[in-house]
Amino acid sequence: MKHPPLYSSFLVAASVTVLLLTAARGEENASTIKFSDPAKPGTVKIILARGDLRVRGEDTAEVTVKSDAKPVTKAPRKDGLRVITSSTSFALTEKNNVITLDALSESWAGPGANFQLSVPRATSIIVANSLGGDITCNGITGDIEIKSLNGEVTLTDLSGGALVDTMNGQIHASVQTLHDGKPLSFTSMNGEVVLRVPTAAKANVNLRTQNGAILTDFDEKALVTKTEAMARTPRIGRTRSTGSNTRDDIHAAVHDAVQAGVEAASEVAQAAREVAQAAREAAAESRADGSGPMPPMPPMPPMPPMTGGRLVYGTLNGGGPEINVTTMNGDVTLRQLDAKK
Repeated sequence: MKHPPLYSSFLVAASVTVLLLTAARGEENASTIKFSDPAKPGTVKIILARGDLRVRGEDTAEVTVKSDAKPVTKAPRKDGLRVITSSTSFALTEKNNVITLDALSESWAGPGANFQLSVPRATSIIVANSLGGDITCNGITGDIEIKSLNGEVTLTDLSGGALVDTMNGQIHASVQTLHDGKPLSFTSMNGEVVLRVPTAAKANVNLRTQNGAILTDFDEKALVTKTEAMARTPRIGRTRSTGSNTRDDIHAAVHDAVQAGVEAASEVAQAAREVAQAAREAAAESRADGSGPMPPMPPMPPMPPMTGGRLVYGTLNGGGPEINVTTMNGDVTLRQLDAKK
């Protein structure tokens, strides 16, 4: 049976694609490093410009890094050439029981890279992702600190403290155990936040959203709360009736809530644009003069101030460690970890 030329071309293209994907998987680089004192819990600091990150806690005594980027090395290549700079590379170092994965030291203006890490379960994780990418951490019993500009953050099977800030992206976290002195804090400017904790967990909770709902599947006896409407600083030229529960007051409150969400989204988008523009300009200047090192990565924009919205606060099963969940645009959900749904 003869196939038309278009069909044959499709087969050739598909075959080439498979070969390229296979080659790409074969080029994945793996590096292993040990803590100087493996008997004590260590810390892993991860500095990224862009790219997805997956961290998994395992029963191991060392840290393994897999990536489509290449580790920085002074050794010559097989063809005898010495690598001075690379479009995607990273440095892996250890000092005083702190391992640093630096994917910015060589070049932050490149195409970015994805990383997979396996670490001892008790390791503390610190992540700074300047331009964005999805971040996943699983099975970590140490503390976790994540700051990201864009991307979803997913944390599962956690047992330590957590501090997570993302400008744009959902946050999903499940915590196996809460400990005194190990607070949990999750903040997203644009994106829902879903937190799962054990049914019997004890905590003091503060849940807040500007434009969204606050939801839970804990019953009223377990999660005892109060709700407050947080005031916003009135805009110039706005006058408000001093009466209570009037139709005008209700309309004004709704208008303020919607306007606050629009303003917050605009601030976040503008901050992201400024960081991206600064990055492009710095890279262009570096290419133009061809001298000196790559300029430093522009800093991440700070979180705009959280104002207005609804605050739900109270105690879960009598109170315990602090849980703070905040989003400007999106729902906040506190769920039972062992619930069927």
